[in-house]
Amino acid sequence: MPTLVAPPSPLAQRTPGPAAPRPARASSTTLDLPAVSFFGRTLDEYCRFFGLDPAALRDKAVLDVAAGPSSFTAEARKRGVDAVAVDPLYDQSHADLSARVRDDYARMFEQMREKRRLFRFKSFPSLDAAEQDRRAAASRFLADYEGNVRHGRYVRASLPLLPFLDGAFDLVLCAHLLFIYAARFDFAWHVAACAELARVSSGEVRIHPLVGPGGKPYAELDRLRGELGALGIPSEVRKVNYEFFVGSSSMLVLKPRSP
Repeated sequence: MPTLVAPPSPLAQRTPGPAAPRPARASSTTLDLPAVSFFGRTLDEYCRFFGLDPAALRDKAVLDVAAGPSSFTAEARKRGVDAVAVDPLYDQSHADLSARVRDDYARMFEQMREKRRLFRFKSFPSLDAAEQDRRAAASRFLADYEGNVRHGRYVRASLPLLPFLDGAFDLVLCAHLLFIYAARFDFAWHVAACAELARVSSGEVRIHPLVGPGGKPYAELDRLRGELGALGIPSEVRKVNYEFFVGSSSMLVLKPRSP
């Protein structure tokens, strides 16, 4: 398992934190996300929206950033993957996280039913099927969390500072944080977050989705890729065979930093 606690990258130290939260306004054309939701997904769904082959990950070190109650780490470890998850809430107790799952899931699924036009039923046949899958993810996470948080599998950390050595992981994943919360996190934060993800990866970084809460593409994506390129971090937008939230059919792939 990759070693914990390394000095943060200089860029991350200099970069301002998140922008001040903007008041949420009720809308039928966008999800209302007044705070980052504690919402999880399964290994199967990760494989679809990140274009992963679980068999190819065996014996690889994989980091899931802003993992929430996703079951990717629990399921991947059973398949021989050296998986680690980070989230700012991983210092909380099992009981506290269970309560957070209960509240955030109720709020999110209520919105999903009210705003069905924001969803495409290609990856799931119905919202009920999606809810069942997401709840299964949270159940698997909670069953795995209590015993493994002490063993360093679930680490309290948040972007743009990750407590790992440079190149500690073969693959780094980050789902449903960047871009979808662009109203809460400013452009400088996005640059610092992407640079930090690239710092701890010796291979690819995969980020999904590339849209905001209304399904519109992140407006600053080209500018972001330009800034990363100037830092020596190549990137590409890659299509995936997945779309549940409208517009979520692609991911941003960051390559290892150029010498």
